[in-house]
Amino acid sequence: MRVRGAVIREQGQTFAVVVVKPHVVQNRSEAANAIGGFAPTFGVPVVLMAQDSRGRPTYYGRPDIAKFMSSVSIHRIPWREYTIN
Repeated sequence: MRVRGAVIREQGQTFAVVVVKPHVVQNRSEAANAIGGFAPTFGVPVVLMAQDSRGRPTYYGRPDIAKFMSSVSIHRIPWREYTIN
């Protein structure tokens, strides 16, 4: 499976952001399963990001990281494709 994501190092923290469909971040159980599934690949805390129909991002995951990411333009995030088995 291929996913779009980014590994970010900021303020002494390293974490990953992974793009998912909106219904994933709207369902706590599904979001928790997604984070659990992505965590071994990245080896750092994972935050999920989904965009609404207008392109506005919503973040789900550790509250401190999600809050920080909500202040960052998605155009400044170093996105790349990752292959997950």
